[in-house]
Amino acid sequence: MSDSTASVPEVGQPAPDFTLVNQDGEQVTLSSFRGDKNVVVVFYPFAFSGICTGELCEIRDNIAGFQNDAVQVLAVSCDPKFTLKAWADAQGYDFPLLSDFWPHGATAKDYGVFVEAAGLAKRGTFLIDKDGVVRWTLVNEPGEARDFAGYHEALKSLD
Repeated sequence: MSDSTASVPEVGQPAPDFTLVNQDGEQVTLSSFRGDKNVVVVFYPFAFSGICTGELCEIRDNIAGFQNDAVQVLAVSCDPKFTLKAWADAQGYDFPLLSDFWPHGATAKDYGVFVEAAGLAKRGTFLIDKDGVVRWTLVNEPGEARDFAGYHEALKSLD
């Protein structure tokens, strides 16, 4: 199921910048966090699906381990912002859910995690440091839940 147009950014490479709309219709730009916070970008296939809900609930339920004064969570899917708003409200997600709906999957393509045939993003996790450099990655195919243990270890290595 690997048919994304770009390759996954490697550790040590600059992270592709993006500006996407969150569940509240506000624009969020990755590079706006440079010099201030590390960012974990979490791509997932679709809102309201079982594995995705479980993963984002893990982030919600352990938010201090994912988001704090030093790190920001940005969750990205190809869902429209209205779907993301309904899902955030239903699940109590108070971190940004970003819509990569149009142009459909453009950001997921830049990160090498878009599945053209299915119109969705794979489960890609990217830890980006304050300088905008990728420091850790994990990509799982749709249907495969991710293990956040490596993320927590990678986060400890950043200042």
